[in-house]
Amino acid sequence: MPELPEVEVVRRGLEAYVTGRTITAVRVHHPRAVRRHEAGPADLTARLLDSTITGTGRRGKFLWLTLGEGEALVVHLGMSGQMLLGHPAGRSGATGESTLSKPEHLRIAALLDDGTTVSFVDQRTFGGWMLSDLVTVDGTEVPEPVAHIGRDPLDPLFDRAAVVKVLRGKHSEIKRQLLDQTVVSGIGNIYADESLWRSKVNGARLASTLSKPTLGAILDHAGDVMRDALDQGGTSFDSMYVNVNGESGYFERSLDAYGREGEPCGRCGAVMRREKFMNRSSYYCPKCQPRPRR
Repeated sequence: MPELPEVEVVRRGLEAYVTGRTITAVRVHHPRAVRRHEAGPADLTARLLDSTITGTGRRGKFLWLTLGEGEALVVHLGMSGQMLLGHPAGRSGATGESTLSKPEHLRIAALLDDGTTVSFVDQRTFGGWMLSDLVTVDGTEVPEPVAHIGRDPLDPLFDRAAVVKVLRGKHSEIKRQLLDQTVVSGIGNIYADESLWRSKVNGARLASTLSKPTLGAILDHAGDVMRDALDQGGTSFDSMYVNVNGESGYFERSLDAYGREGEPCGRCGAVMRREKFMNRSSYYCPKCQPRPRR
């Protein structure tokens, strides 16, 4: 699943091209792509028509386009969702009604007033679009379905001390808490492993047993590693994780922990290990990040 840097890459690409543009046509090609919009595809299509996109937003791994009158188009990328500028079958092709025709895996297409098509492509159909009201949480407007999500380490208003205090009260594994989007958002499995490796902390350590400086360092490393990934266009392990122009990021070449089972630790040379964790995998160095004693 795309994590914060990958979603931020998409948001920035959309921000540069769609802000100020008006939606002139919409076509939903697969009803599953709008299943979160309870009023159905006809309602979403009608309400998007002639709407002007006033900006973009993101919190953690959640992405949205802001519209007029306090509404937002929330985009769930799911496991394989892509927001592409132009037609997937040939993004430099002709504009107009023909650009809304259906190539493979195109779920929704929206035509803008400058002739650009915004295409939502989703091979696994776990993602989708929905319209939502904007609500104010801690002084920031966010879509209602995102209101319960905590701020992420790249948010200018991220309260590091407050998150450390919450973590100190959690009697469960620190990695589990890093993945809890209500505590701190945007840190997924990849960047949790990377920040823990940089902090020399095993993900199985109980959050409540870690000192405030250690917890603060983990959060700082999480922010640093996600900024590093953002600078390289995100982490792309397959062709589904792309920016709005269909290009993959290359931060996977710089990963220190995730996916490196059996390889030498870049810090001490010990053989990296993998363990099952919450239906995922955790990667760590047994020497730099020793497991806690039972």
